Parts: sequence; C-alpha cells; structure tokens
Amino acid sequence: MQPLSEDRIRTSFVNCSKGEAGRLPLPRDLAELPWADLDFLGWRDQGAPDRGYLVAERDGGLVGVTLRAPQNIRRSFTRTTVCSICVTGHPGSGVTLLTARRAGVAGREGNTVGAYFCADLACPLYVRGKRTSQLVGRADETLPLSERVARMTANLDAFLDKVLQG
Repeated sequence: MQPLSEDRIRTSFVNCSKGEAGRLPLPRDLAELPWADLDFLGWRDQGAPDRGYLVAERDGGLVGVTLRAPQNIRRSFTRTTVCSICVTGHPGSGVTLLTARRAGVAGREGNTVGAYFCADLACPLYVRGKRTSQLVGRADETLPLSERVARMTANLDAFLDKVLQG
C-alpha cells in the first residue's frame, strides 16, 4: 500500500458523514507506518475502544469504513478464535466481531454487516509474520505468502462488497 495522507484517508469513508470522518482519530505516527507491509490500513480508536477503522485500496480508489465492536460481550479467555479476514488464530480476545453500517440509505436505516477481525486490525502484519499471535502450539501455515495475501484480500473484498451494497 502506498502511504496515505490524512486528507485521502478522511475522504475515503463510505459509511459515515463527512463531519464524522473529519472528527475520527487517525493512527498515531501515520508517516512511520510500515506501508510496504500493509494491504489495508486498520486501527482502533484509543479513546473509544469499541470503535475501529479501515481503509483499503479498491478499484483504483480508496474505501474507508468505520467499525464498531459490540459492548458488554463476555469473552472466554481460554478459547481460540480465528480472524475471518486473514485466518490468523488468536487466544481469548485476540479476535473480535466488528460491524460496519452499510453505505447509503441502508446504513442510514440501521443496516449493518459484520466479520470477525484481528482485534488490533493488523491482519497484513500477521499474514507477513511481522506480528505474531500469542496462540500457543500454533501450526505454521504452508501456503506461500502470495496466496495468503490473496486470500486475505479476497476476504476483505467480500466484506467491503457487503458494506457497499447499500
């Protein structure tokens, strides 16, 4: 992914108002992010842990999506869960259900879609081995990196297709 400016990030959001996009917190140290290792930019709001954001390149442009995590969900810290985007297994709360309002009228009517994401939205870094899961006894995946990236991108595209079907 090419480095993104604050303006490009803010104008990419499809499921919130321009005002909301203008107020959302951006990742700290935007210029120092490992852009070459990112297939999409994902981050959680440090001030509101139930909120997350992602921006992906799509059809020659950018698509930004605001995300919400359900509140007051009891978690089993002994259970293993798998991210539906990058297929990384995590113990306990390492994977969370994140929902996005659909774009357009459907989103304004309250329609949402959800997927299980790595809780820190760092899927591209897990796929590349730049960040590791705390899962003990994890089996190494045998797919080549290019196929793991393609799978992650296809899974993210399927999620974004649902968001954009407003």
